[in-house]
Amino acid sequence: MNMTQLPIIKDIYGFLGPDMMAGVVGLLLVLMFVPLNSAFLVYVERKVAGHIQLRPGPMEVGPHGILQSLIDAVKLMCKEMITPDAADKPLFWLAPCIAVIPAIVCFVVIPFSSVMQIREMNVGILLIFAFSSISGLSLLMAGWASNNKYSLIAAVRAVAQSIAYEIPLLLSAMSVILMSNSFKMSEIVAAQSPYFWNVMVQPVAAVIFIICSTAETNRAPFDLVEAESELVSGFHTEYTGMRDALFFMAEYTAMFIASSMAVVLFFGGWHGPFFSGIFWFVLKAYLLVFVTVWIRWTFPRLRFDQLMNFAWKVLIPIALVNLLVTAIFIKVF
Repeated sequence: MNMTQLPIIKDIYGFLGPDMMAGVVGLLLVLMFVPLNSAFLVYVERKVAGHIQLRPGPMEVGPHGILQSLIDAVKLMCKEMITPDAADKPLFWLAPCIAVIPAIVCFVVIPFSSVMQIREMNVGILLIFAFSSISGLSLLMAGWASNNKYSLIAAVRAVAQSIAYEIPLLLSAMSVILMSNSFKMSEIVAAQSPYFWNVMVQPVAAVIFIICSTAETNRAPFDLVEAESELVSGFHTEYTGMRDALFFMAEYTAMFIASSMAVVLFFGGWHGPFFSGIFWFVLKAYLLVFVTVWIRWTFPRLRFDQLMNFAWKVLIPIALVNLLVTAIFIKVF
C-alpha cells in the first residue's frame, strides 16, 4: 500500500508539499544516521588499530566488543560538562554546536543513488565545500574561547592547515567538474559508468583529493590540531561530556562525507557491476573510510613545517598543473 494513501500521512503530505516532505524525512534520517555512523566508525577504528598493532582491541562489552561504542556514548552523556571560569562562555558553548552543522547540512545534496537524494542543487559541490569550511571556524572558536595556551595553538594551526589544504582540494575537484561540465553531483555520477570511473583518467586528482580531505578532517598523519604529544588534546582540551562527544561525532561524520565526495567525483558513485544502487555507494564510501583509518595507524605524524610545506610546495603546484592539462585536453579534443 502506498504510504501517501494513509489519512495522516496524506494530510501531512498535502500540507508540506513534496519538497518540504522530502526535506523533513531526509532530516530525520540524517539525524538518526549521524550518531549511529559515528558509533560504528569508532568501533571500526579501534578494531583496525588493534589488528594493525597485533592486539584484539575492545573485547569485553558485547560479542567481540561490539557494544563498546554504545557504553562510551552513555558514559559521555552522564559526564559533567565543565566550563572553565576564564573561558569566553558563549563561544565556548557555541563551538561544538557549530562543528556539527556541516555534518548535517552536507548530507542534503549527497546522491546515495539515482533516487536517494534529499535535494538536488545546481551547485551541490560548492555547498559541501562552503559548509565544510565552517568546521575550521568551530575549531578556531573552541581554541580561542577555552583560554588555554594549548587550545589556542591548536586553533592557529587549524586555520593555517584549513587554508593550505582547501586550495589543492578545490583544484582537484575542479578537474572533474571541467570533465563533467556540471556542479551537480548527480550529473557527475551519471557521466561515469559501472566500468569507467573518473579515477581512471584523473588518478593524480584522486590522490590529491584523498590526501587533502584527510588533512581537512584533521586525521593522522595531519592531526597537528590535536597532537596529544604536544598539545594535550588540542582545541578540545577543556571540553568534557557531550560537548567533547559532539567534536568526535563531527570528525567521524566529516570522514564519511569526504569519502562520499570522493566516491561521487572519482569512483563512480552508485554505479557498480551487475547492478547500481545505494549498496555500491555505501560500500565504496566505507572502503575509503577504512583507507583513512589504515593511514592513521600506519604513518607517523608530520611536523607542522612539513605539513605546510607539503601543501604549498607540493600539492598546490601539482594540482594546478593537473587542472591546466585537463583544461587543455578538453579544449583540444
